[in-house]
Amino acid sequence: MIEILSPAEVDHARTTGRLVGDILHAIKARCQVGTNLLEIDQWAKEMIASAGATSCYVNYAPSFGSGPFGHYICTAVNDAVLHGMPRDYRLRDGDLLTLDLAVKKDGIAADAAISFIIGNTHDPEDVAMIAATEQALAAAIAIAGPGVRLGDLSHTIGQVLSGAGYLINMEFGGHGIGSTMHQDPHVANDGRPGRGYKLRPGLLLALEPWVMNDTDRLITDPDDGWTLRSATGARTAHSEHTIAITEGGAEILTIPASTSAVSSS
Repeated sequence: MIEILSPAEVDHARTTGRLVGDILHAIKARCQVGTNLLEIDQWAKEMIASAGATSCYVNYAPSFGSGPFGHYICTAVNDAVLHGMPRDYRLRDGDLLTLDLAVKKDGIAADAAISFIIGNTHDPEDVAMIAATEQALAAAIAIAGPGVRLGDLSHTIGQVLSGAGYLINMEFGGHGIGSTMHQDPHVANDGRPGRGYKLRPGLLLALEPWVMNDTDRLITDPDDGWTLRSATGARTAHSEHTIAITEGGAEILTIPASTSAVSSS
């Protein structure tokens, strides 16, 4: 089932989206060499609770995971890219960290992810990979709007990622979001233009381009049963925003309150 939100529900989504953006960027500002991933999880817990919101992850238990996730934020380091379970690990200079956060407030969820490098050592390949996911996300948002097909978004993302030289995994991608975190429709990170569901005002989508540096194959961490890593040990990057389809285009919901709202038409 694809959920179409009312104008009042989209207003709630704006509030939740700003919260997600604020938390992610507040945590990013605090991350440094020596920060423990478990500290990041605690920060997220405290910020979510102080906002009167709830985590979408603590009791999250889909078929592909090993029991409830049990944490408040996903922390993926280096070869980890999705569902990174916080663990007792202190960040090192040059680590590539992805933070992925989904919360629910006033009955509506929002989901976003950012990738960035810790410390002063910035490998040019890491910088380029992060940029490719950000560019793919921006390109898809730029064309989103009423009447656009899901395949158009997927094709746009895929063109940017493959054009930058990356292989594309089709198992995990973007998704609908609203009263729950993961909903139909699935938004693959590559596809054929002109195909699929036609976007409508009130639809919320979490678009999330992600890549691995030299493979399209994932493995699940055997220790936690959750963290998805590149099969080759290659580094990874992931960028995500929740958007609302509007009458005139698309509105990015998951940017910090300090940043002006961005729309495309």
